[in-house]
Amino acid sequence: MSMKKPFSAFALPALLLSAAWAAPAAAQPETPRVPAIEQQVTRLGQGSGGVVGVAAWRLDGKGPRVLVNADQAFPMASTFKVAVAAKIFDRVDKGELRLEQMLDVPSDMIVPSEVIADRLIHPGISLSIYNLLELMLTQSDNTATDVLTKAAGGPAVVTAWLRGQGVTGQRVDRDTAGLLREFYGVGPGPLGERFAAAAKTNPALLGKSSQPDAVFDEDPRDTSTPTAMATLLTRIFSGKALSAQSTKALIGIMERCRTGGARLRGKLPPGTVVANKTGTIGGTVNDTGVITLPGDAGQIAIAVYVKKSAAPMADRERAIAEIARSVHDFYLFSAPAK
Repeated sequence: MSMKKPFSAFALPALLLSAAWAAPAAAQPETPRVPAIEQQVTRLGQGSGGVVGVAAWRLDGKGPRVLVNADQAFPMASTFKVAVAAKIFDRVDKGELRLEQMLDVPSDMIVPSEVIADRLIHPGISLSIYNLLELMLTQSDNTATDVLTKAAGGPAVVTAWLRGQGVTGQRVDRDTAGLLREFYGVGPGPLGERFAAAAKTNPALLGKSSQPDAVFDEDPRDTSTPTAMATLLTRIFSGKALSAQSTKALIGIMERCRTGGARLRGKLPPGTVVANKTGTIGGTVNDTGVITLPGDAGQIAIAVYVKKSAAPMADRERAIAEIARSVHDFYLFSAPAK
């Protein structure tokens, strides 16, 4: 949520500078834990320089779970876009929206980010919901996200949909523009212009996108526990949240994710199928998704969150990659699927 290179998935300087048919999820039964893998994940997480939270389990629910700080709240950054996408597909399933439906992208909703704000520089932007979903999930485009958040009914409606799915540890409170305005202390008006003006007065804002912020890190808004995100992914990928057609479409988009190549995907065997969504802002670096194991070994829902880190981005991403590989190998070679 940098602004291209802060706003890239959620930050800002470089960004500027440059179905609901299913019943709610029941409480998950107690499942076995394996201390050795959790200790290994904890050790690998230390390389991130921050606080790490992990939740991982087989998508079919068999076998043990891997949980490290899994019930602690973490800033979601752009991983909240999974919930927005799911609510959009829920509205499609209900006949309230159509994927081919065109939505206007007004100039006052432009948010610094990778595609729309940078490349569609002339007035008169209109894109289909399907293309907006593609931009939001594969390239973490913030403008596409805010147009879709509005089409979903707003943050409160997205949160209400999560509650209906039995996801209680995740909340969506703002769109990206609202979150970024507060993070950077930027007032009303065109966000890019306001940030540029504020940065001239306070050059420290240019480095804020990759550094922890005590107030932001403790803000309960727009947060998720790793368990809540892994639960949401499980609901979606198991076909319990949406229709079969919408489930297939959403998974397909997530498998085309272009961001965070050094995170969950970073150390997995070549050719491993990963459907994921990243998030980045301040001291937060996240990656969440579903990893498909080879052969008939199944799939893993995994959420890895890092917060309060001032370490170089490469270190944070390496920690996520190493955790993902360890969890992948644990479920492939060690964990009994019973």
